[in-house]
Amino acid sequence: MKIPIYQVDAFTSERFGGNPAAICLLDDWLDDSVMLNIAKENNLAETAFLVPFSENQFYLRWFTPEIEMDLCGHATLASAFVIFHYLKPNYDIVHFRTKSGKLTVNRSGEYLIMDLPSRPAEPAELPKIISSALNIQPIKTFKARDYLLLYDDEQSIRNLKVDETILKSINLNPGGIIVTAQGQNADFVSRFFTPGAAVFEDPVTGSAHCSLAPFWAERLGKGKLKALQLSKRGGKLQCELMGDRVAVSGQVVPYLIGHIEV
Repeated sequence: MKIPIYQVDAFTSERFGGNPAAICLLDDWLDDSVMLNIAKENNLAETAFLVPFSENQFYLRWFTPEIEMDLCGHATLASAFVIFHYLKPNYDIVHFRTKSGKLTVNRSGEYLIMDLPSRPAEPAELPKIISSALNIQPIKTFKARDYLLLYDDEQSIRNLKVDETILKSINLNPGGIIVTAQGQNADFVSRFFTPGAAVFEDPVTGSAHCSLAPFWAERLGKGKLKALQLSKRGGKLQCELMGDRVAVSGQVVPYLIGHIEV
């Protein structure tokens, strides 16, 4: 059985930047174990699987090499890019049915705009195991799906080191650890870590901005925000808080088109 596969870089305008994702096009769902094995073989942060069910509507699921995720922003953006550029080039909107409900992506020039659920973070205690893994301690801790650690400034985010070996025993599935601060050349900056995952520091994390956008919108008093994720690959995002939804937009660059055999 041959399955079409695409690999693209999301939240970047430059190839080899942003966050790579694989997108597999299916007629019907494969067994979950097969999809998980495909994600393991791809060895990327996320592999998305698409099944069409009407003209511009698709079922969408996301797998890391370890688990199925409830929400993945960059692989949703990547999936929309594949649809707009290879499957439905005349369309400017696509609807996805997912485990996080209905998600919509619009095309606006070179940018793709995702409509994601807002996940406001609440004040929380920082677990000692996370604290012990950080070379710089946050000034405040919050939590939604992910832990959100607030720092004094952008330089602290850049200089932060997280000891992966200490966090091996912590189970945050499907969540992770966001570290964030107000930015110098953007409204805010962040990094994202997932203990136990094949990719410990995620290059760009769209779903984390479901919590980051409402967090910084409240603190900065503005609904539209520019964001940078300060991983080695780097990522650029634009966010807009719209009630209980967050519009997260970015660019996507193609890398690979092919087939896999299962």
